Amino acid sequence: MNEAKTSTASAGANRRGLLRGIGLTVGAAGLTALAAKSAVADTTTSLEPASGAALQALTKKLAAIPRRRDFKTVPMILTTEDLWDSEALNAVIHYKGSRKQVWDNTDINGPWLNLMRNAMNAQVWSWKHPDFLAVSATHGSAHLALYDQTIWDKYGLASFTGGKLASNTLITPATTTTPIADFQNPMGSFSPAGGDTIPILQSRGVVFIGCHNAIWEFSGALLKKGTNPDNLSHPALAAELTNHLIPGVVLSPGVVGTIPELQATGFAYNS
Repeated sequence: MNEAKTSTASAGANRRGLLRGIGLTVGAAGLTALAAKSAVADTTTSLEPASGAALQALTKKLAAIPRRRDFKTVPMILTTEDLWDSEALNAVIHYKGSRKQVWDNTDINGPWLNLMRNAMNAQVWSWKHPDFLAVSATHGSAHLALYDQTIWDKYGLASFTGGKLASNTLITPATTTTPIADFQNPMGSFSPAGGDTIPILQSRGVVFIGCHNAIWEFSGALLKKGTNPDNLSHPALAAELTNHLIPGVVLSPGVVGTIPELQATGFAYNS
C-alpha cells in the first residue's frame, strides 16, 4: 500500500526533551517534517545517574530519532522496516551497557511499573551499575497504557481495565520530581509512592516497546465490540491506534518476536 512505502511523515510538534531540547527537523529536499515523538518524558530534570554515560547516550539518541505516526492503514503482519520504529528499536537492541533487562509486561493492573522501578533501584545503587537499562516489552492489556488520553476517551479504553482505571493515569506527568541525590526519599521519584508512572520511568531511561500485534488484535476487539465511531476498516483502525502511541514508545513488529532479538544481544529476560 502506498502509505506503507512512503518515507514522508506528517508534520510533528517539537517536544521538549528530558536531557536536552531537541528540535526534530529533516533537511532532505522534498520531505516534510516527520511526525516525531520524543523518547523521553516532558520534564526538565534528568533522573538518570550522572555516571551512566551509555544510558544517557542511548536516551539522547532515541530522542533524536523520529517516529512515523502518520499511517492511514497498516497490514496485519509488518513486512518492511518502514512500518515500525526500526532505527530506534535497533538502537535499543544493540545497547552497549553491561547490564540490560527486558520485561515481558502484559497486565495493566499488575505490578509491572513497580517491578521495573525496583530492579533499577537495586542495579543502580546496590549493584553500582548506573548504565542499567530496563526495557518494557509491552503487550496484552498493559499495552493500553501506551495510548494517549485521546484514544482512551474515544474508544472507552477504561472499560478494558476491569474498573481499575477511569483514565490513563499511568501517563500523567509528574508535577514535581525529586533530584537523584534524594533517592532515599520514601515519597520521591524513586519510591513506590512517586515513581511508578511511565513518564518518571522514561526520565530514568526506561524504554517502552510497543507491539504492532497487540495493536492489530485490540483494534479487532474494538470492531467486534462495535466500538468504531468513524466506521474505519480494521487496517485503518489499527493505524489510528498506532498514530496515538504516547511520546517515547518504540514500536516493534511484535514484542514476543522481538524479545529473542534482545536476548541475542545480552538482555536478561524477566516474565
